[in-house]
Amino acid sequence: MPDRHSPQGGFTLLELLVVLAILGMLMAIAAPQVLKHLGTAKADAARIQVQNLSTVLDLYRLKSGRYPSEKDGLIALVEKPAGAVAWDGPYLKRKDSLLDPWGKPWVYRIPGRHGAYDLYSLGADSREGGEGEDQDVTSW
Repeated sequence: MPDRHSPQGGFTLLELLVVLAILGMLMAIAAPQVLKHLGTAKADAARIQVQNLSTVLDLYRLKSGRYPSEKDGLIALVEKPAGAVAWDGPYLKRKDSLLDPWGKPWVYRIPGRHGAYDLYSLGADSREGGEGEDQDVTSW
């Protein structure tokens, strides 16, 4: 009886190498663009977050008559500071809201040099100035 099975089809090593080379070229082109947008997304998130924290600080001032002291810091938005009388919080639900998108605490200075208070992040590099993802994000 003749064998009716057809020979199994498959890819040759050369075909697989060509496909891998094409995929490698596509990744080399696409990866920098994706990483650029990821860095931009964190900076955009930081700008939104600093606006939200500024609004929460204004609400704190409306309820208690003053902004949190520098000693109390931004944690006063989550936990009642010692000696606070008119505290009506928590104003934020989670402590991790007090971290910038790079996982570092927001810098809070009162009195501020640019307003009643200064609230800012030093960006991804944790140094003043910078461009792109390293750029400072400020409340002023």
